[in-house]
Amino acid sequence: MQFEVWAPETEQVTLHCDGDARAMERDPHRAGWWTGQADARDGSRYGFSLDGGPVLPDPRSRRQPDGPDGLSAVVDHERHVWTAGWAGRGLTGAVLYELHVGTYTKEGTLDAAAERLGHLADLGITHVELMPLCPVPGRHGWGYDGVSLWAVHEPYGGPAALKRFVDAAHERGLGVVLDVVHNHLGPSGNYLPAFGPYFTDTHHTPWGSAVNLDAPGSDETRAYLLGSALAWLRDYRLDGLRLDAIHELHDRRALPFLEELSAAVDELAERLGRPLFLIGESDLCDPRVITPRTEGGLGLHAQWNDDVHHAVRAAVSGERGGYYADFAREPLAAVAKTLTHGFFHDGTYSAFRGRHHGRPVDRARIPAHRMLAYTQTHDQVGNRAQGDRLAAVVSPGLLACAATLVLTSPFTPMLFMGEEWAASTPWQYFTDHTDPELAEAVRRGRRREFAAHGWAEKDIPDPQDPATRERSCLDWSEPATGDHARVLAWYRDLIALRHARADLRDPDLAAVKVAYDEEARWIAYRRGDLRVAVNLSERPVSIPLGRPVAQVLAAWEPVRLPGDEGTLIVPAESCVVAVAP
Repeated sequence: MQFEVWAPETEQVTLHCDGDARAMERDPHRAGWWTGQADARDGSRYGFSLDGGPVLPDPRSRRQPDGPDGLSAVVDHERHVWTAGWAGRGLTGAVLYELHVGTYTKEGTLDAAAERLGHLADLGITHVELMPLCPVPGRHGWGYDGVSLWAVHEPYGGPAALKRFVDAAHERGLGVVLDVVHNHLGPSGNYLPAFGPYFTDTHHTPWGSAVNLDAPGSDETRAYLLGSALAWLRDYRLDGLRLDAIHELHDRRALPFLEELSAAVDELAERLGRPLFLIGESDLCDPRVITPRTEGGLGLHAQWNDDVHHAVRAAVSGERGGYYADFAREPLAAVAKTLTHGFFHDGTYSAFRGRHHGRPVDRARIPAHRMLAYTQTHDQVGNRAQGDRLAAVVSPGLLACAATLVLTSPFTPMLFMGEEWAASTPWQYFTDHTDPELAEAVRRGRRREFAAHGWAEKDIPDPQDPATRERSCLDWSEPATGDHARVLAWYRDLIALRHARADLRDPDLAAVKVAYDEEARWIAYRRGDLRVAVNLSERPVSIPLGRPVAQVLAAWEPVRLPGDEGTLIVPAESCVVAVAP
């Protein structure tokens, strides 16, 4: 078997494979590359020694059986026999579900998560979006400190378990999306700097030196990230990738890395004969992210839209701190603007940033399904001091209202695991760093961050305490009980309506017509023949729909059909979806 590694600043590279050491040779056709042969098979352990130094894992390792610091292992992808015939599933008409493998079940494995896929299929989900799976220190973590960008975290079950999960999902008609982190690597187990200039001080990020996308040596860094992305889609039959914090991918080259990646993914999709897509996380409010390459954009197929989240959260909860301040002045106006224009910040002044922010969406060119909308995500829950969900601060009725605003919107909706039954379990920040100094630094940093916002240290969960992760695991006894069951039934009804009614899937932002009363706290909007009315106040309100209603399709609390004048009386903290004659 041939092994290869890029190490441009090294004078000697030794391949260590299954206890045997062999000198590698420079590749005469590729500058900085070394190649070598060794007898190896699936499971063979190997690594590289640079200039007589310690044996390091392969930057392109497909498996790290002993964690980020251990030897790499050969993975023969041809050994897996795929059981599900799968033609792919694109984003149009999708409903996504963000899932963290380590807390979706108490077991915290891909196989255990696969056993719960029936719940998602019954709910009407079309795609499961897995949070990052690359190896991290210890057993449990969010996944955003990952290294070995081609490998699967061993405690989750490793590469074989991911293939079993994808097969199980596809057998139920569910697509699978993976969250990948290209903007930084974890501080522990990151050996890339030893091999070459994968990082640069030309730019800096919240995590330190930036990934090298435009400095000398960046060709190989870009090829590394691109190869990793394509490998997930090809070798594991994934349907799409979510790209973490693309605004931290600093890149001044004429051909941006993201444009290069989107072109490569489209080419792979054509070659494989099934749809593939990229979803970017961006806080720039820049429609060029999702504008096709042929029209001068980066060509990503969709992006998270935090503006929808912030507007809905401010409207239902009254939250005003931090970035919510921009939305809280007139929260229903903010909801109305996002429903009709995509971004709230589209060149407007942001008091939170102290400057103008964003760029308008060309509604004639960009369909709304290229934006993902949500009421909760791992970020918006887990980055709160105590990881409290929306269910911890608002009533079930207001939860139903928030769900309605997202699931009847023109955007592609996404749920965060457990929100569909108003899970009472928090989702907190947890780590399992094996380096004591790093563990203590993370602990202190978390407490210091929230102390600045008035939190007492004792009230901030210790990320390193195993109990923090355990508290964050979903309680699967809840969905069948009390208000949890009622909220779950509401989500099922709304998702079923979205699948059944083409008007709810219409991505034309300009076709959405909205009315609202900031003081009375109601908002109503038209989606084709459908009318959606949401009352966030503590008392019933009369909402003029403009025309009679033929049928109420869904209502959180019972309502009577309005008369010919089309005025609907909506109970307190309730919502209605109706159809006009």
